[in-house]
Amino acid sequence: MIVLVDAGNSRIKLGWLDADGRREAAAAALDHGRLADIEGWLDTLPAAPRGALGVNVAGPDIAAALAAPLERRGCPLQWVRPQARSLGLVNGYGTPHQLGADRWAAMLGVRARLGAPRPPFVLATFGTATTIDTVGPDDVFAGGLILPGPALMRASLANGTADLPLTPADGAVVEFPVDTRQAIASGVAAAQAGAVARQWLAAQRRYGQAPRLYASGGGWTGIAGETRRLLDRACAGRGLLPPAAEYVHNPVLDGLARLASDMG
Repeated sequence: MIVLVDAGNSRIKLGWLDADGRREAAAAALDHGRLADIEGWLDTLPAAPRGALGVNVAGPDIAAALAAPLERRGCPLQWVRPQARSLGLVNGYGTPHQLGADRWAAMLGVRARLGAPRPPFVLATFGTATTIDTVGPDDVFAGGLILPGPALMRASLANGTADLPLTPADGAVVEFPVDTRQAIASGVAAAQAGAVARQWLAAQRRYGQAPRLYASGGGWTGIAGETRRLLDRACAGRGLLPPAAEYVHNPVLDGLARLASDMG
């Protein structure tokens, strides 16, 4: 059994892959302050793990805290780093290792869902940061955007201004906001959805076919409606069918599982 570790900026997600290719029924998710709970999670595994594969964007201290309980069980943790090519996917970055390991694993996870010939796809992940990455039908990662995630956008407004609230929980997303909470909720949704629509349309122009659209991360819920509205309008004006976004729960763990399977 191989343990799968996705160490993100805010949370750690844990999964596993056994020798028969079976996966966890549901990934475990821990805040950085609850890393001690990994011991209890390991006790629930159906078999003793013999190794671990992970990605880490949370820094060296988190990496060390994650590796320690696994090593005590004789389960070494190997961190994945982006390569120029892996599992048939070509990394379009000029310096491949500068790409975030979580983005690379997530693209591998989504790509594994698609049969040949593969269509182009756009993967938008809404976490602490929002990343929007495009992979072409030629299996080349063409590039992607990084911007602050929805919660980080709201926090920057609250921290950088005197009178704006941090959590516009009751702010509706509307075209013409008439109060501050609506203005914040609508501004954040417009920025996030606009970035998704920009990349989807750019991919459609580049490849001459409609790319699949995948979404992931906790911030998607507040962005989904605005994204759908923007793409519906943009596609109607161009005679295109708008994409139906498919939500993927754990694309990073999916990509790690595919890598672990390939490594045997």
